[in-house]
Amino acid sequence: MSGLVGADTLQQEYDVVVVGSGGGALTGAALAAAAGLSTLVLERTPLVGGTSAYSGGACWLPGTDVQQRAGLPDSTEGARAYLAAVLDDPDQDRVEALLAQAPRLVAQLEADPLMELEWIPFSEYYDAPGRVPMGRSIQPRNIRRDELDPAVTAVVRPPVERDRAGQPGRSTLSGGQSLIARLAAMTVRDGGTIAVGHQVTGFGRDADGRATTVRYDGPHGPGEVRARRGILVAAGGFEGSAERRTAHGTPGDAAWTMAPRGTNTGEVIDAAAAIGAATDWSGEGWFCPGLQQPDGSGAFTLGFRGGVMVDAAARRYGNECLPYDRFGRVMAEDPSRTPSWFVFDSREDGRLPAIAMPEGDRAEHLAAGTWVEADTLEDLAAATGLDADTLVATVERYNGFAAAGKDEDFGRGEDEYDTFFAGGGGPSAALVPVDKAPFTAARFVLSDLGTKGGLVTDASGRVLDTDGAPIPGLYAASNSTASVFGSAYPGPGAPLGAAMTFASLAVEDMRHEIG
Repeated sequence: MSGLVGADTLQQEYDVVVVGSGGGALTGAALAAAAGLSTLVLERTPLVGGTSAYSGGACWLPGTDVQQRAGLPDSTEGARAYLAAVLDDPDQDRVEALLAQAPRLVAQLEADPLMELEWIPFSEYYDAPGRVPMGRSIQPRNIRRDELDPAVTAVVRPPVERDRAGQPGRSTLSGGQSLIARLAAMTVRDGGTIAVGHQVTGFGRDADGRATTVRYDGPHGPGEVRARRGILVAAGGFEGSAERRTAHGTPGDAAWTMAPRGTNTGEVIDAAAAIGAATDWSGEGWFCPGLQQPDGSGAFTLGFRGGVMVDAAARRYGNECLPYDRFGRVMAEDPSRTPSWFVFDSREDGRLPAIAMPEGDRAEHLAAGTWVEADTLEDLAAATGLDADTLVATVERYNGFAAAGKDEDFGRGEDEYDTFFAGGGGPSAALVPVDKAPFTAARFVLSDLGTKGGLVTDASGRVLDTDGAPIPGLYAASNSTASVFGSAYPGPGAPLGAAMTFASLAVEDMRHEIG
């Protein structure tokens, strides 16, 4: 059968069937295969990794040996204090499960010669007790493609800027590509099978109420497979579905999400709900300002080091250097902020003073009108439909803050995160004046890294039914679930860290199943 890595044909039955192939899904698959469980991964697209492959690969997994080796003042207790300050009314059992499991999971992964992890300096997103200076997130080390099974690396999704352009991945796998490639290679090496091009269409329960059947559409038509120990749903959220976003009141737009195109449309969550699973949509999403591209899509943007963001009234409405999810939530508070215009000057030779993935080509932006250039702020306002007097006043006020070194309106530059990417030479590194013509305005929309509402799970990753009882044999992790963090985004790699942790807890529970 075509579309298989690690096998020539699909079996009718496996111990573990994993739906999805992101960081959470493949962590579960790798650990299940390492434990001697026959493991199948079903991925709807021709490539594995999903949005995880686009990511920087940061994992928020506190209290591990990796942080200790780096000499960080990190601990499980410190992370507990941090989450207590950051999260609003959390499920404390799930929080404690994450904190207890993170060090064990990292030890398991590092025991494998295919996995190497290191600390990555990247500030956490809240000034709260327990915060670690320069962050506690970890990531896989870079690895060359030819160091891994070529059958695996051939199906790893490329970085977003290359994937959207239809280009192949690079010879050195970094960040999310390194994470996905390593986990997939571990899975296949230990006997697991990865089936790409297999879209899950439904689940079935046996006469005893146990979830045992996964139905799919594959390269040769519909089929089904049985799971003896458990089914792990880790197939992303519903960010790619305009209809589901509207139904669940999720801000933003399916065209602006960072999920790979044509993926993460929520059918798998609905399929689990159809067999009795409970759902919770209150977490909304992992938001970010999105640089609008000429084709209408959004590009994840962070690390603003200059410029000002203005709404339809040409006024600033927040600290542009906030962590991306926090700024995205500020954008979502008022419809007049989507789209926004990000106004910057020529001090970086026309480049966006921020990190956008992808940034796109300036000439193409200008031709499409997603970027506008003018010699004066008044002309820039005319080209964007903004009020000229207000725009000039907004920029002049900001420039006064830059000269004084203090943003009296929004406190830009006062937090560690604000200055992490900054490089200005004035009184405040985060306050760089906008005063060198010509000027550019770039259109921004509300993007996301995925939704965070979905299946309700317990501290073992078991999916609960509408009465609050576990559905035997059914587990979930990643953005297919209601996030353990609720509406908060604690720090770099929080989505991946939680997905990996609860996938590993699910596999631990499966190992105790009679099957």
